[in-house]
Amino acid sequence: MGISAAIGDAEAEKSLLLTTNTSGNDKVPKDTFHLAYIIYFTLGTGFLLPWNAFITAVDYFTYLYPDVSVDRVFAVVYMLICLFCLLVITAYAHKSDSFIRINIGLALFVVSLIIVPVMDVLYTKGRRGLYDGYYVTVGAVGLSGVADALVQGGVIGSAGELPERYMQAVVAGTAASGVLVSILRIITKAMFPQDPHGLRKSAILYFIVGIVVMVICIVFHNVAHRLPIIQYYKDIKTQAALEEENEEGFTSGSTWRSTLWDIIGRVKWFGFGIVLIYIVTLSIFPGYITEDVHSLILKDWYPILLISAYNVFDLIGKSLTAVYLLENSKVAIGACVARLLFYPLFLGCLHGPKFFRTEIPVTLLTCLLGLTNGYFTSVLMIVAPKTVQLQHAESAGFVIVLFLVVGLAIGSVVAWFWVI
Repeated sequence: MGISAAIGDAEAEKSLLLTTNTSGNDKVPKDTFHLAYIIYFTLGTGFLLPWNAFITAVDYFTYLYPDVSVDRVFAVVYMLICLFCLLVITAYAHKSDSFIRINIGLALFVVSLIIVPVMDVLYTKGRRGLYDGYYVTVGAVGLSGVADALVQGGVIGSAGELPERYMQAVVAGTAASGVLVSILRIITKAMFPQDPHGLRKSAILYFIVGIVVMVICIVFHNVAHRLPIIQYYKDIKTQAALEEENEEGFTSGSTWRSTLWDIIGRVKWFGFGIVLIYIVTLSIFPGYITEDVHSLILKDWYPILLISAYNVFDLIGKSLTAVYLLENSKVAIGACVARLLFYPLFLGCLHGPKFFRTEIPVTLLTCLLGLTNGYFTSVLMIVAPKTVQLQHAESAGFVIVLFLVVGLAIGSVVAWFWVI
């Protein structure tokens, strides 16, 4: 079955379900004050913020534990644990409640974020070489990876059951997380000296902000399911699931496995596009930005400003789908392949003509990298759940997140070996 045909069939079924549900003059509730949109945007910001906090505070951890490659260890531990947990959750998602999974994940995020400032105050106190603290920190990173699988899979899965603007809200929220951390990084660099005392203050600030955002996410998530518009679409999903169960005996394990493979088959090309997006992006950003390019004018502000530029344009790209959504899947996936051109372009910023190696071309390419990453990620994340039946949209969201994490993991590995 082609991509367009799959989308068409699924959309026809969803339209039929909506028509059936609204035949009794039952109108779709309004999203009053855009509260549901704001909640999903905030949840999208929340589930990436803990990872951003650990990575942004890497200077602090490197100072405390100089004999280990902190950033690489964090990435491997976080990605592998998150990937493993996502595989387990995807296989058993039909037997658990996403509302409970998300609450557990948010609580685990709070615990993982509290560990670092508490340990700093009670144990390390800015002293170097206390490697018991390092192992505890790595454990906190791993716990955060478990929480990410629970929250990210659940939030994107539940957004997949709703109109497309809510998936757009989640994806834009993930970009806002990067912008928030970039703002904090600029503020801390301007306010605090870049010495051990300043690094310690900066790190504690990142984690305190993360904890506050997580608490807000817990409150928002527990409010969301009570909103009329959310309950409306949940009822439609429940109705569709009951009808399928009556017709096909959907509760059996073998039927679920068959359904899961059908979902994977329907979204595989969208998943391929997402994997390719993040292989290209992660193999260039942030390693190339922080290590390979330099500016005599901006000095150590250069990588910070480039990272901020990338994050801002990633947010712009993920917000553009609220204005115009590219619904031609073949064009979107083709654009993901075309992003391979960033390799020779960024290579030219190191070894090309003199002008190409200056700040302006590097900044423009970095902004374009962020813009295309944001826009095409948003397009594929929004369109993919439309290819399946409404009652399976949550599972499709899980599968897409699985592809996304695979892309992040491969991109992180490629970044180690690809030397521009």
